[in-house]
Amino acid sequence: MELPNQSAESIGGRSGLSDMALLIIDMINPFTFPRAEDLFPAAYDVAVRICRLKQKANQAAMPVIYINDNFGTWRHDFQTLVRQCRDEPCRGRGIAELLAPSQNDYFVLKPKHSAFFATPLEILLQSLSVRRLILTGVTGDQCILYTAADAYMRGYGLFVPSDCTASLSAQVNEQALEHMRTYFDANTCLSEQLITTAPAEALAKCGTPQ
Repeated sequence: MELPNQSAESIGGRSGLSDMALLIIDMINPFTFPRAEDLFPAAYDVAVRICRLKQKANQAAMPVIYINDNFGTWRHDFQTLVRQCRDEPCRGRGIAELLAPSQNDYFVLKPKHSAFFATPLEILLQSLSVRRLILTGVTGDQCILYTAADAYMRGYGLFVPSDCTASLSAQVNEQALEHMRTYFDANTCLSEQLITTAPAEALAKCGTPQ
């Protein structure tokens, strides 16, 4: 698939990684919801790539923020959800083990699709001096898309690595990515292009057609 030629300048902000944060959205998940079995294979593939991206983010001292649904119960905290997904038999156990949060990671529980709606995310980002976001996780056409819309309206620059989001179908996911490219100025380069040992150079190449 050919992507538009995007540069770091298209999302604003200074070069380098000091004003960026990695958001991992709804990946700590038992995957017991309707049609979860259809989403899970793509979600697992995405989790492997997010894991590599997180490792590079950690090396660059970039904040990593887990954004998770509370599943409408208001009875879970994030650590309880992580333990349940890792310790109890469920479809999402492998992903929870792969993407287990570390002590230095942040987490935000959300009641609806957007990571910004009725959450302290914006206050956290301000305290970390973050102006650009890397959005990853599930699903591309819902929680990623709504979060991207709210981030764009708040003036955040956006990266949405095209190989780090999943939806119920590849076609639906690509439509969501195209929407974010077109309307939210999102850079949808591959995750491998996003963070390297030469961040400014990597960002300049981000979005080069593959």
